[in-house]
Amino acid sequence: MNGILIRLAITAVGLWLATSLADGIRVDDTFTLVLAAILLGIVNAIIRPIAILLTIPITVLSLGLFLWPINAGMLWIVGRLLDGFDISSFGAALLGAALVSVTGWIGNAYVGDGGRYEVVMVRREQGGRRALRGRSEHDLR
Repeated sequence: MNGILIRLAITAVGLWLATSLADGIRVDDTFTLVLAAILLGIVNAIIRPIAILLTIPITVLSLGLFLWPINAGMLWIVGRLLDGFDISSFGAALLGAALVSVTGWIGNAYVGDGGRYEVVMVRREQGGRRALRGRSEHDLR
């Protein structure tokens, strides 16, 4: 459950960043921002896989770059479904999708598959060799 909440918070931060930096994206309040993050997660879980499946040929031909307009389309759908979260153009949705994606990549790099924080410990051993060990939040308790 913690992993879902952490990923929801990461998505909400990405959406907030998109509303701050993209001129065509507007959100009314914090509650609407959280609702948009939840709805974006639902849309990405249900509609996005179908859209990716239907556009495999163009995605392969574009070397995966067509996933960016698909992500923008998912963000645009959320803007159409949720009152108080407005996206004025598809260009704004493209910029917003890029910002949400980059924020997600950075934030999810610190969250493991089990939804726990990942901490990488670097310890020097004799002879100057390093040993890397990954630990989760659960292991640190």
